[in-house]
Formats: sequence, C-alpha cells, structure tokens
Amino acid sequence: MKKTTISLALLAVLSVASEARDQIKMVGSSTVYPFASAVAEQLGATGGVPTPVVESTGTGGGMKMFCAGVGMNTPDITNASRRMKSSELAQCRANGVTDITEALIGYDGIVLGQNKSNAPLKLTRKEIFLAVAEKVPSADGKSIINNPYKTWNQINPSLPNRAITIYGPPKSSGTRDSFEEMTMQHFTEEGDLKGLYHGAGLKKYSKIRTDGVWVDSGENDNLIVQKLGKNKNAIGIFGYSFLEENGNKISGATVDGAAPTPALIASGKYPISRSLRFYIKNNHRGEVPALDKYVAMFMNDKMIGERGSLKRLGLIPLAKGTRAASIKSATSHAPLKALSLMQK
Repeated sequence: MKKTTISLALLAVLSVASEARDQIKMVGSSTVYPFASAVAEQLGATGGVPTPVVESTGTGGGMKMFCAGVGMNTPDITNASRRMKSSELAQCRANGVTDITEALIGYDGIVLGQNKSNAPLKLTRKEIFLAVAEKVPSADGKSIINNPYKTWNQINPSLPNRAITIYGPPKSSGTRDSFEEMTMQHFTEEGDLKGLYHGAGLKKYSKIRTDGVWVDSGENDNLIVQKLGKNKNAIGIFGYSFLEENGNKISGATVDGAAPTPALIASGKYPISRSLRFYIKNNHRGEVPALDKYVAMFMNDKMIGERGSLKRLGLIPLAKGTRAASIKSATSHAPLKALSLMQK
C-alpha cells in the first residue's frame, strides 16, 4: 500500500511537471503588440527564459482565447486596447479563469493617417462620423438615410475632393471598438444626433458602412501603413505608435482642432485617445514561472516611465501617480473585480 501511494504521488508530480512550460504565450491587441514584443525580446535576451510568443489577434479575438479556459494550451496573457468587458469577465469565470490581474501600461491615440505627400487634413469627429456611418441624417436633418457620401467635399466643401476610402480595423479589434465609441456613439448617445437616432430606434448606433468605402484591413497595422503608400487618396486608422514609427511616410489628421501628439493624447485634448493594458491569467503563475518575470520587467519605470524604453516606440506614459499605482497593482497580482470594469 505504501509503495502504491508513493507511485501515485510520483505520477502526480510528473503530471504537473509535464503540464508546466517555460515559454509565455500571449495574444491580443495589434496596438499593444509592438510594446509586448519589445518586452518579450528583452526578457528572452536577459531573463534566462525562452522569448515569449506574442500573437496579434486583435483585442476581441484575444479575449475569446484568453477566456476559453485554464491550461497550458491557453494564453497566459491577453493584450488589449480597451478594457475587458463585463461579459468577457463573466465568460472567463464560467470557464474557470477566476484569477485575473489588469495591468494598465500607458495611453494611445487613434490616428487617421494619410500619405504624407497630401496637404494637411483637418477633420472633426462629426465629419468622420458622416464619412463612415452606414446611416446618416438627411440634408434637412429630419430623417435617417443610407450614407450617400462618396467624396470628402460632399460632407464639407472645405475638405478635399477625394474619394472616401478608409482602411480600418476589423470587428475583432479593440481599436475599432474605441473608434466606434468615440466617433460614432459620441453623437448618437451623447451628442446632438441622439434624439434623431433614438427616434428611429437606433440606440447606441455605431454601424459602419459596408458599401466598399470602409475596407477591413486585418489586425496588422503595418499593412494599413503600407496601403497608404500605394493609395494616396486613402485614410488609414491605427494606433499612434505606427504614426511615430512611420512619420517619414504618413501624417496624422487633426481631429476637432487637436493634432495626435503625445501631450494632447495624454491630456485627452486629442479626442480619440484611450488607455492600453494587458491581462494576466494568475491561474497559470504556478505552471509558467516566467510569467512573474515578464510582468515585473514590463511594469517598471525602465519600460513604461517617462524615460522608459517603450516611450521610444510610441507608448505615451501614464502620469506618475497613476503609473505607480498601476505598477503596484500588477506586480502584487491584484485581482480584477467586475465593478472596476464599469469605470472608464
């Protein structure tokens, strides 16, 4: 009996060992991808562990994979360009992912970029809304009609006589979620179009047109930048870091009079700005020892501070107090609570 007990214990230990792995697996946001990749490469070079695998799946796609369950065939981290939704947290919990920590890393602006050979472009959020929405107000403002606009100057005569072509993120993208919220629902839920859209039964309206003007361009924002090099009339939508990286090729439009600069994004004066973060599956910490090393390396002033390495890649640092609180929360494995997701 004693021999059998020892054998069973040994099998249990071997089973746990076979399930553990050295290499971190992460998925999620294409906007956070360059920052996560930089930290992963640094960890692989100096941390004594294999370089983590980072996949760009989009925020929504990453959440689905992250929340699918606990086990070495599921991701340890998901990167996000928006907060986890309450429904996603509920899905995580239903599948046994019950211990999650949120790590806020910095700010980002959603840029409307164009080929740099074009004249500077000045847009308002309302003009952007009228360019991308499937249904827009009629000329007299009394009804909702299918979007008739084909060129920018049809929306505003002061805008260029250029075909409206927008290379944008797909539905699985957190950038798309944030764009819809800040440029579309801003008007249909809070702005001067709320009454008109609600009267037509279109609450929380943010449906993007599907007549070929908006072109879903995948989760690789570098591909959008490349397309702008080939189509000078087009506009691309992506995170600020890609403008920072490609400033010799593309320029960013001003929105409501504010340019997409680090200072204006951090202050919120640039109106299409959001925070970036990643989520840690603490259920995996015992089986993936490198996880704590990665979090400690990422959540450090040397990475996300005012003089941090990631600032050079386009990450816009948090204010000092906010950053200190975020670092403490992430490195102490503070549990994510459903109530906190209700906050912006």
